Amino acid sequence: MSDVVAQLREALGDRVDTDPAALQVARADKSGHAAASAPLAVVRARTVDDVQQTMRIATRTGTPVVARGAGTGLAGGANAGAGEIALSLREMDRIVEVRPDDLIAVVEPGILNGDLDRALAEYGLWWAPDPASRDIATVGGNIATGAGGLLCAKYGVVRDAVLGVDLVLADGRLLRLGHRTVKGVTGLDLTSLVIGSEGTLGIVVGATLKLRRRVPGDVHTIAAVFPDVRAAAEASAAVTAAGIQPAIMELMDAACLAAVHALLGMQAPPAGTAQLTLQTDGPASADEAEAIAELLRRRGGEVAVSADPAEGERLLRIRRSMHPAMETLGTTLIEDVSVPRSALPAMFDEIARIERAYGIVIPTVAHAGDGNLHPNFVFDAEPDAAGIVAVPPAVWDAADELFRAALRLGGTLTGEHGVGVLKSRWLADELGDDQWELQRQITRVFDPAGILNPGKVFAR
Repeated sequence: MSDVVAQLREALGDRVDTDPAALQVARADKSGHAAASAPLAVVRARTVDDVQQTMRIATRTGTPVVARGAGTGLAGGANAGAGEIALSLREMDRIVEVRPDDLIAVVEPGILNGDLDRALAEYGLWWAPDPASRDIATVGGNIATGAGGLLCAKYGVVRDAVLGVDLVLADGRLLRLGHRTVKGVTGLDLTSLVIGSEGTLGIVVGATLKLRRRVPGDVHTIAAVFPDVRAAAEASAAVTAAGIQPAIMELMDAACLAAVHALLGMQAPPAGTAQLTLQTDGPASADEAEAIAELLRRRGGEVAVSADPAEGERLLRIRRSMHPAMETLGTTLIEDVSVPRSALPAMFDEIARIERAYGIVIPTVAHAGDGNLHPNFVFDAEPDAAGIVAVPPAVWDAADELFRAALRLGGTLTGEHGVGVLKSRWLADELGDDQWELQRQITRVFDPAGILNPGKVFAR
């Protein structure tokens, strides 16, 4: 293994980092899960050639490689462990090209969503994917996990906003997948295959993004509080059924709302209170906001509507503060399931049932506009000598019930966080054995030696 590091140093010089602190960081992401021990080295790639040289050495020596961005993932998918190379793409953060006339941008994977958005604003453009972590999440990480976010009900997820990717294969070859045109159906759609593949097919070193023009008109923000989460979920389903399309529709249950209010120093909400936060945009924004407000009032909500951008940002800050607020409650297993939007009330019923059955608190926030829920299993635990916090068996049992409830309701195990290591044991339950095996075989076509992110996604 020391020979591997020596070869990396010879080829890449100071881009190879073996500082113990850097190796420890590469073990973990924001999920709370960590690899059992540290990787061999962190390679801080700055160019495509850096990535290609790393992969050639890895293939020659049979050394596993785990690609990383900002380390903000929530499924353990980018955690690097013993005998592995952590390949960091964070320093590959350039905007290579912006073409306003074609509504495309070409970027490197390490650029942050927030930085990209600010740069595109100069052109009157934006890239629609908007994870709540946009100020710390990278575009490459979005692509790896198939991320979504707050705006995807109206404007689509990452898969809808990527025209092509540049991909370095396990043996160092560079492929340019996809196209720069709105239409393109030549051959198989390998771009879509790579999106959400979590680093198991290759290393994304560039992306051609599909942009939108900034939406004209005022943005209206609607805040509606309800006496309980089921009433809020029923109201959100009613908005969808009415055919009104808000840009954002977020639901926070009572435990989430109380934790965020405490974190931000706000007055505590009444016990049991759940909140819907919605935004409308475009020329019909005012009319849509009023129609939504009236519908929510009929459903028992206390509703306020504002066209003030500062007030809108204040309300969205409450939602974006969800994960920091969860950290104040204890150790959390942050999960991610999706159900049909009409099934949101039933899914919240299932979460309440599981809370009672296991005697645990599961604060839950939902992208109610698309049926994506993020249940947070809160528990008390201390890290072991290796710095790993073990999730208690009872919590995994509760999570198992929650996942199976989502599947029974016609849903899926993950809407945007990915499978990583945390969900791999349930993947075949959703896919079935035949599809699970077929997908695993596809990864071997791209990576015959199995050195790309081993032990993730398809591990059993």
